[in-house]
Amino acid sequence: MDYRTRNRAAYDRLVREGAVFAKVATDEECQRPLAILDSRGWLPKSVVGLKVLCLAAGGGWQSILYATAGAEVTVVDLSQEMLALDQREAKRRGLSLKLIEASMDDLPMLGDSQFDIVHQPVSTCYVPQLLPVFQEVARVLKPTGHYISQHKSPVSLQISHRTNKNEYVIGLDYYHEGPLPAVEDTSYREAGAVEYLHRYEEILGSMCEAGLVIEAFSEPKRAHTEAKPGDYRHRGNFIAPYLRIKARRSEQASNPAPNKSQLWTP
Repeated sequence: MDYRTRNRAAYDRLVREGAVFAKVATDEECQRPLAILDSRGWLPKSVVGLKVLCLAAGGGWQSILYATAGAEVTVVDLSQEMLALDQREAKRRGLSLKLIEASMDDLPMLGDSQFDIVHQPVSTCYVPQLLPVFQEVARVLKPTGHYISQHKSPVSLQISHRTNKNEYVIGLDYYHEGPLPAVEDTSYREAGAVEYLHRYEEILGSMCEAGLVIEAFSEPKRAHTEAKPGDYRHRGNFIAPYLRIKARRSEQASNPAPNKSQLWTP
C-alpha cells in the first residue's frame, strides 16, 4: 500500500479508538475560539468573513473553532472518519463547512488565490516530499495570505529508544530517506502510519522555494519538570517535538498546475 492508503487507514482507526487527535472542540473552547487557536497572536483579531482552509485538519476541532469565530471554512483531510467528525459537530452546532477528502499535496479541486488563511496542524510527516504541499498552499492562498503550520521536529523523529539511565538515544540517521522504521520510543509517532523525517532545510527551504515568506517561528513546549520517564512530557524536557511557523504568500508566488484528487461527500 502507498503512504496515502496506509495513513488514511491509520487515522480512520485512530478515530474509532477515540485517540487524542479525534477530540472535537468543546463548548468551553467555542466560547473563545481564536484564543484557543492562536495563543501566540498570529491570527487577525477577527476572522469574520475570511476564507480559511484547514489543511489535513479533519477531526472536528480547528474547523469548528474557525467557523464559530465567523470564518468560511473548508476542511481537507485524507481520512473519511476524521471528516465525519467535522460534519457531525458542524451539524450539531448549526455551522456550515465544506469538506473535501484529499491529500495535502494534491488539491486540484481548490482554486487559485482562494484563501485568506491556510492552517495546518502536524501532518507534513505523512508525505514523502514537502515542496508539492507548500506549492499547493502558495497557489490557493490569496496574495499576502497567511499559512500557519506545525511540523514534527526532525531531531525528535530521530529518537529511537531510552536507555536504562533514561537517556534518549538519537538512533536514526538525520539523512534517512524513505519511510521511517519502527522504533521503541513511540512518544511522538502514530501507530500504523507511514512517516517521513523532513530536515530543517526541507521544511524551511521548501517553503521559501514555493514562494512563502516566513514571518515567525516557535517551538511549542511539550515538557514538564515533574513528568516521569515514559511520559511524552519527560522527553519534551530534552527535545522540542514540534516546530510552529507563520508564513505569508509573497506576491510573486508561482501557481503550479494542480493534479487529480477527489471530493468527499457524506
